[in-house]
Amino acid sequence: MSSHLPVATLGTPRIGAKRELKFALESYWSGKTGQPELLQTAATLRAANWARQKARGVDIIPSNDFSLYDHVLDTSLMVGAIPATYGETPDLDTYFAMARGSQTAHICTHGHVHHHGPGVPAQEMTKWFDTNYHCMVPEFTPDQAFRLTAFKPLEEFLEAKRLGYHTRPVLVGPVTFLRLGKSQTAGFNPLSLIDRLIPVYADLLCRLRDADADWVQIDEPVLALDHDDTTAQALHTAYAAFAEQVPGLNLLVAGYFGGLEDNLDLALSLPVAGLHLDLVRAPQQLDTVIAKAPADLTLSLGIIDGRNIWRADLAAILDGLEPVIARGKLQLAPSCSLLHVPIDLDLEDKLDLDLKSWLAFSLQKMDELKTLSLALTEGRGAVRAELAAATSAAEARRWSRKVNDPAVQIRANAVIPAHSRRKSPFPDRARLQHNDFKLPAFPTTTIGSFPQTAEVRHARSAFTKGDLTAAQYDAFLKTETERAIRWQEEIGLDVLVHGEFERNDMVQYFGEQLSGFAFTRHAWVQSYGSRYVRPPVLFGDVARPQSMTVEWWRYAQSLTDKPVKGMLTGPVTILNWSFVRDDLPRATVCRQIALAIRDEVADLEFAGARMIQIDEAALREGLPLRRGDWDTYLTWAVEAFRLSASGVADTTQIHTHMCYSEFNDILEAIAAMDADVISIETSRSKMELLDAFTAGNYPAEIGPGVYDIHSPRVPEVSEMVHLLSLARQRLDDGQIWINPDCGLKTRGWAEVRPALVNMVAAANQLRGRFDCV
Repeated sequence: MSSHLPVATLGTPRIGAKRELKFALESYWSGKTGQPELLQTAATLRAANWARQKARGVDIIPSNDFSLYDHVLDTSLMVGAIPATYGETPDLDTYFAMARGSQTAHICTHGHVHHHGPGVPAQEMTKWFDTNYHCMVPEFTPDQAFRLTAFKPLEEFLEAKRLGYHTRPVLVGPVTFLRLGKSQTAGFNPLSLIDRLIPVYADLLCRLRDADADWVQIDEPVLALDHDDTTAQALHTAYAAFAEQVPGLNLLVAGYFGGLEDNLDLALSLPVAGLHLDLVRAPQQLDTVIAKAPADLTLSLGIIDGRNIWRADLAAILDGLEPVIARGKLQLAPSCSLLHVPIDLDLEDKLDLDLKSWLAFSLQKMDELKTLSLALTEGRGAVRAELAAATSAAEARRWSRKVNDPAVQIRANAVIPAHSRRKSPFPDRARLQHNDFKLPAFPTTTIGSFPQTAEVRHARSAFTKGDLTAAQYDAFLKTETERAIRWQEEIGLDVLVHGEFERNDMVQYFGEQLSGFAFTRHAWVQSYGSRYVRPPVLFGDVARPQSMTVEWWRYAQSLTDKPVKGMLTGPVTILNWSFVRDDLPRATVCRQIALAIRDEVADLEFAGARMIQIDEAALREGLPLRRGDWDTYLTWAVEAFRLSASGVADTTQIHTHMCYSEFNDILEAIAAMDADVISIETSRSKMELLDAFTAGNYPAEIGPGVYDIHSPRVPEVSEMVHLLSLARQRLDDGQIWINPDCGLKTRGWAEVRPALVNMVAAANQLRGRFDCV
């Protein structure tokens, strides 16, 4: 170990500086390349990750933080938690079938059809706690058996060792893994499986120890959740067993995404060698932990933000750390895995130089940790220049005119409750809207976007490079829009969308037209699988200089007599899917965005739009992990949505869309949003998410998604009819709209066309069957 205070990372981005993993995956899925090429790309990326960390002075380098798709799915495969639908073979085909579904049967060498036969859907996805990263939901049964069926953590530890890196393997903790899981059996708690899972983890840990691993990091972010006796008992049981069955191996339990709070005594009682603390989300816990922790417990101090991209105020961090450094047995680390931030700020050669000086990506955060380590062991004088630069950047950002806009601040402060209320209650509005629109029962629509084909992406790139003039690009987009409108009319959709071909991303498109936002060229982060995003950098006060969507809506509506929805991204989603400034309360920033969207809603309505969809796909994912903090968040989040939507007439129908939401606990807040129609993702859950709306007597109209757009498979009409029959068991017929789970941007027309044709056929079949046209 080096003489300075050890620097660790809990995990790093997997995707490659040039998105190598994305292109390798998509090439493999399309059949252009085979498994050897994919695995070679993965090995190259792992080696590059380890080398970058070593070069940056990281002392404790993780392994098994890489994944081809998702680390939770890796764990399912590792412990044999493979649902019977997919068979028993823990190979790459099974792995990707669980991740993406499968349209094609797998035929073994004996000619037998196995696991992912025609039409097998993917597993359900959810958010990794309160991040923007999607993970696969493990599925369990009461008779679940676990066995060590994949050895990825051991293999990657040995791979790093051969390259000269002695790493600290990372595992998803057994209790977190079970807590994330679900079962189709009512009343069954997956945590009851802990005794069956422990031997599998113990076996793996023994293998790692015998391979010369001295430390293993086990991620248990459940420690950031409210205390639960069943979870606490499972943690005690698991780690007591590991202490007994795997002597000679140091375990570091990593709790992050919040403070330990009422789980502090539990965490300190676990028989482990180390504990990681998130001191970005919960800096106040440090003194208490230092006072109560056993002297021989190594503390990993998560002092650099692993979830946002702002440069740290290093002097302020040192002020908090210097009083505790004498304790010893300390490590410096990010608050959580760096999976959630881009790789390298140095790649950004087009950013405003002031803004760039305020930022730190993954590699720069490692530099910050190294600087702090040297300052704490050798004194601030050893890194005087680095500390002065960080302080200067913080001061410049604080007072910059690029950040502060007095007019925006005055307007936001002048908001009153009346600005967030519709003129009439929903039943009165619904009667007026039904009389105006005269839609059939079970009206059909889509969520908004249509496929961003290679042609669309090529045209956008050509325009950006100057190879297409503005007039040529505009003509191309109009052709695509008209083609989409005509096709929707042809297949019989009731409410149309313009397809959003002009939009690069549902947040970026708006951010590029709002003040206070900046955009990167290479700052990609993983959303799920090969789906990467470049979140906007929300650095300053937000305003809307001019209308953003009106002309495209007006053009689309001119092509048809059917209603075309105006399509907007809501303020909470723009906030939650951006790298948000950390110098103002999030509620204040969200109100500024809401006022900008309100202006756009008003302009759409003035132009003639009578259906306006304001997507709040990310409303629930911003929910704090601790229930005690929910009311505060939901109050300002709902107020922001209502502020954006409530300036319209009763006859204007406000739609919204939400993704991956467990609605049971927040249904009151969703109802308080006062939208006329909400569309939600329900196909993977087999309409189970609707139970919350039934139990809560949700008054408005609902579009439960009838097919999974995150999978390439095309569902049959009968499958959609079956899902709709499940929806009808939970909702009144008059409430139900029919739509896909989400937008169709990431899919191809070869999948979208038959799927939507089947969706319309399912609606027509339902109308005929129940005689409710």
